[in-house]
Amino acid sequence: MASEEVVVAGGERDGAVIVYGEEECYKKSVELLEELGFPKGVMPLKNLVECGRVRDTGFVWMKQNTPYEHFFEATKTHVSYDLEVTAYVDKGRMKKMTGVKSKQMHMWVPIAKMSIKEPKRNKIYFKTPMGIGKSYHVTAFMDEEEKRNFYLKNPKK
Repeated sequence: MASEEVVVAGGERDGAVIVYGEEECYKKSVELLEELGFPKGVMPLKNLVECGRVRDTGFVWMKQNTPYEHFFEATKTHVSYDLEVTAYVDKGRMKKMTGVKSKQMHMWVPIAKMSIKEPKRNKIYFKTPMGIGKSYHVTAFMDEEEKRNFYLKNPKK
């Protein structure tokens, strides 16, 4: 059973709206990604138990039952998601991310920032805390419906 409440505790979660339960958390996480302009598949978290957001500061978090590792076929990349993933969000970007790592050359590297640049919005940029980054085409993280809509708005030339 999902519920929603406002946190009154101090700290970076002060004033947060929190939802509980797998179905409600999944729905809120997809809504957040869409609001920020990211494709649904860029954060494929599983078995979510709690999601929270502080609109005033942009702080968000998502908690899972267990850590989750995902292989993105289109980018040939393994990504690991800890029990809790946090970030500060704004339109087109997530920064100060914690709980997300990408496997690069047999090493797990933390991802600290993810962004989509205007006006084309066709690439997602991922950066490490050291500022090293990599970009991928946005369709690598889209489901079939999102890809269809993307290509209707942006026909290949």
